[in-house]
Amino acid sequence: MTATPGTLSAPLVVEFPFTRSLGPVQSAFLTGLRERTLLGVRTEAGRILVPPVEYDPETAAELHELVEVPTTGTVTTWAWNEHPRPGQPLATPFAWVLVRPDGADTALLHALDAPGPEAVHTGMRVRVRWAADRHGALTDIACFEPHEATEPTGEAAPHTDTFADPVTGIVAPARLDYTYSPGRAQTRYLQGLAERRTVGERCPSCAKVYVPPRGACPTCGVATTDRVEVGPRGTVTTYCIVNIKAKNLDIEVPYVYAHIALDGAGLALHGRIGGIPYDQVRMGLRVEPVWSEGGRYPDHYRPTGEPDADYDTYKELL
Repeated sequence: MTATPGTLSAPLVVEFPFTRSLGPVQSAFLTGLRERTLLGVRTEAGRILVPPVEYDPETAAELHELVEVPTTGTVTTWAWNEHPRPGQPLATPFAWVLVRPDGADTALLHALDAPGPEAVHTGMRVRVRWAADRHGALTDIACFEPHEATEPTGEAAPHTDTFADPVTGIVAPARLDYTYSPGRAQTRYLQGLAERRTVGERCPSCAKVYVPPRGACPTCGVATTDRVEVGPRGTVTTYCIVNIKAKNLDIEVPYVYAHIALDGAGLALHGRIGGIPYDQVRMGLRVEPVWSEGGRYPDHYRPTGEPDADYDTYKELL
């Protein structure tokens, strides 16, 4: 973490791949994009929904009547994006737009390539710009671009063709980049970890010691200012056995991740258990932290060799 007087901050990234299978409607929609075809679905009331959905939002009836709509449309609303972020459709400033394709009753959210906000307006005519490489994803539409035609160029038409090699599943990477700034309580907690100490804060009303500290007691609603060093040893209260290897995590499976109530703490924190076969970890096991060289927090916890803690000593921390 970087530091300014009294303040810590650090860039953090939360990222994971979201994998899902597709039903017949979504499969056809994404496969159609790969083939430069824009598909919607017709509801019982005759409305054309683009992007298509599998169930009618008004009646909940299953939908399956696919239609093809033109790749031209009308901007219904927009917002200018002056500073595109990594992974967004365009690297230069662009407009986020809702585009209602000709013949459709709903709008599709995407990017509009325009020279500036003065060139964008509600009601402007646009058309799809297809990506050079298409794989069956919304990014197969590279963006929308201004279109000279002022009138709709067509209507929705029944789509009965069957695409070869349909897209049946997708992997959507989810990523959040942000700067984290801890408050007073967590700053002191992190500073303590840098010295290989675990420091919590005690509620002046109920006397519970929070680790990591939160700055206030969520039960009593009062500020916690009394600092208390806890541990370093603790007791395993509950645990789980992890059998799926995480990406970019150099830990062999299976391994155990546990709730550990450090001595003197009023609630348990998370930690990995090492130094013992996974099938020998148990509730009540007494453990101590193991620090890696230069580590800013314990790498894992290992057994101390003490007798197991009596259940009554930690049952309130489950």
